[in-house]
Amino acid sequence: MKQHLVKWTLEVKLIAVVLVLSACSTQSGGGSGGSQPQNLTKAQASAKIHTELAAQYYERTQYKIALEEINIALNAVSDYAPAYSMRGLIRMALREDQRADEDFKHSLKLNRHDSDTHNNYGWFLCQRGRENESIPHFLDAVKNPLYATPEKAYLNAGICSRKAGNTKAAEEYLRKALALRSDIPDAWLNLAEINFASGNYAVAKTNFQLFMQINSSAATAGNLWMGVHIERKLGDQASEEIYAAQLRKRYPNARETQLLLSGK
Repeated sequence: MKQHLVKWTLEVKLIAVVLVLSACSTQSGGGSGGSQPQNLTKAQASAKIHTELAAQYYERTQYKIALEEINIALNAVSDYAPAYSMRGLIRMALREDQRADEDFKHSLKLNRHDSDTHNNYGWFLCQRGRENESIPHFLDAVKNPLYATPEKAYLNAGICSRKAGNTKAAEEYLRKALALRSDIPDAWLNLAEINFASGNYAVAKTNFQLFMQINSSAATAGNLWMGVHIERKLGDQASEEIYAAQLRKRYPNARETQLLLSGK
């Protein structure tokens, strides 16, 4: 019952947008030259709204309903590229990898300049151990000057370059992401880990402090354990104890806490 209530609530929130888009499609001037490019047909409006609904169900991990919404979108417009991209993400979450790959490719065949699809497909490839194939997609995403969130693609390029063992490129992409938006916790954390591994402990400390300023309340046991190790390398016992105390208090049963208590 609760699931049906959530579905009804989401649809009510978006129904006004459907009506507005449908109205726009009928308000263009008469004659063949009267329509405007931004106006949507009723079918296009339906495809757009149902794809947006699918995205919201996807965020709630309600994958079955999300797929139902995609089916409605594609029944309205069979070549609606964003619907295939969204279905690729859903199938990725369901571990239907071959079908997800096909959806991403088909979406890009329909619209090869779509930055969101390039970013999503790149992340899929990266998560499936195909890191080197993923990077060109992230870079294609940021080529579009109208892409609203290029920092996400740069962040993903950094993370996936690091997974591929290309630390230099990873650092370059992470810094590009931070140049666009300085409050990306995962970018600062990855830089901290890169510099720690390279023995640049002072730089790692600065990176980690910036990570904690943004993400302190959500820091994991692994994050706090990283802080302990950085301060230990620098010989800062007071700062080490601050992270150690947080680790003991917030995650008493974590593996990292047990390692700390055992003197490691």
